[in-house]
Amino acid sequence: MQGTPCWVSLTAQDVKAAQDFYGAVFGWEFEPGAQGQGSHVVAHADGIPVAGLVESTQTMGVKLPVTWTAYFAVDSADAVASRIRERGGTVAVGPLAFGSGRMAWAADPVDALFCIWEGPVDVGWHAGRGTNAAAWLELHTRDPFASALFYGGVFEWDSQAPKRIDVRYEHDRVLLRVDGRTVAGMYGGGVTESTDPVIRPRWHVHFCRSDVDATAARAAGAGGTVVAPPHDTPLGRAATLRDPEGGLFHLTSGGENESDEDAPPYPSAPENAES
Repeated sequence: MQGTPCWVSLTAQDVKAAQDFYGAVFGWEFEPGAQGQGSHVVAHADGIPVAGLVESTQTMGVKLPVTWTAYFAVDSADAVASRIRERGGTVAVGPLAFGSGRMAWAADPVDALFCIWEGPVDVGWHAGRGTNAAAWLELHTRDPFASALFYGGVFEWDSQAPKRIDVRYEHDRVLLRVDGRTVAGMYGGGVTESTDPVIRPRWHVHFCRSDVDATAARAAGAGGTVVAPPHDTPLGRAATLRDPEGGLFHLTSGGENESDEDAPPYPSAPENAES
């Protein structure tokens, strides 16, 4: 449905090196993507597409920072791009054709990057699909309620099927639930003026792993950095890592089968995590 998470992708300076790292960490296998071998590949877990890796210098002709990016499904990339601009966001690239659909790179009013995708979505991919897939998307932003108004207006969450999409305002956070599962959250604490990419507003991608400690150790052994070491949370173990090029991502052992109506959202890295 429109406005729901549908994909995650890493922009990397060296796609081959990124394949080596994430293959060692997650056991992913790779196939050429829409732009051919070398500039765009698709990662598979157990034969199901789970993420894209795109060379930053080849991403639609624009050099982008090394980062994991969240994608949201839309019915019309042009209509949604217009609403992004109308509500104070920026459309940096597109909409334009990409593979079997159309997409655009955009930023919300506090410069958190995200993508919109108009086109086929793999039915096997969804937040929380299983081990080695994205389990959770988390927006760190200046004002989660202002961000919810922006994204809600852009994606028209209130006009989607009310029994399938539920936006909850709880204390200092906003939760997006789809078909009874919490798939994304918005939290305060982002500082737009900060030069630290961990603190600046951004969408964070959490991957599901049953062996968080072993996965973090593999990441460190493959040249990555452990930003927040494995630690206990109400939903199990969690950790925050960087790949060798600086791409930030998270691990969580909770959420693979989580669908409880009252389940808490997936945890962030500890506030005192090193940047």
